[in-house]
Amino acid sequence: MVVDFGKTASDYAKHRAGFPDLFFDRLFKDGIVAKGARVLDLGTGTGTVARGLAKRHCRVTALDPSEPMLDQAKALANSERVDIQFVQARAEETYLPNGSFDVVTAGTCWHWFEKPKAVLEAQRVLKPLGRLVIANLDWLPRPGSVVQATEKLIKAHNPPWDGDDGTGIYPGWLADLSQAGFIDIESFSLDVSLPYSHEGWLGRIRASAGVAASQPPDTVERFNSAHREMLARDFPGEPLQIPHRVFAVHARTPSAVT
Repeated sequence: MVVDFGKTASDYAKHRAGFPDLFFDRLFKDGIVAKGARVLDLGTGTGTVARGLAKRHCRVTALDPSEPMLDQAKALANSERVDIQFVQARAEETYLPNGSFDVVTAGTCWHWFEKPKAVLEAQRVLKPLGRLVIANLDWLPRPGSVVQATEKLIKAHNPPWDGDDGTGIYPGWLADLSQAGFIDIESFSLDVSLPYSHEGWLGRIRASAGVAASQPPDTVERFNSAHREMLARDFPGEPLQIPHRVFAVHARTPSAVT
């Protein structure tokens, strides 16, 4: 299944919820990120992590291979009056200088990278004592929930899609960092409920890998109509309360060893 989020950049920018304040609060409270830090946000998409850090006085460079996604990210940054440098490049080959960042982040994108290359590239651009932060914000398909029903509908319209039944926990990330020589590897998780209107949830799901990012327009339209009917029939109340889990892993560069 070929996935191109550039095809759904507008819905992505409008409807996909960004990381909650609790996530950023935890990063700063635990000393993972500090005010004034130079941060590189890999796979920035529409820039939700980048904007969150820039608003908290970090100096942020946001990188993504997709021009349509970067266009949306730039527009959102301008509308929110945050200063971010944008770069079109891949996480595996950023072309940025060695040792130029205090922190590298990757928000809900690590699974799309060539991980062995991406982790070494992050290591290269980090300063000594620099930190890599990998995080996801995932919906949770609890039994009987609108999320579970939506996942079943996606599978019915796109059988190769395998993004269902997730737990929002990724122990493999710890191995990715350990094998690359990172140290002081830690993780945390946070559960939150995010409100969505019917229109917002329709847009959120269109802007997912299993729908508009991988399917032709006619298939997307048929799915969207079926999704709208299902929401009206089975989940008529608004707003929908969508359970999510933040899971994050962070570690220091191996050059921090004394």
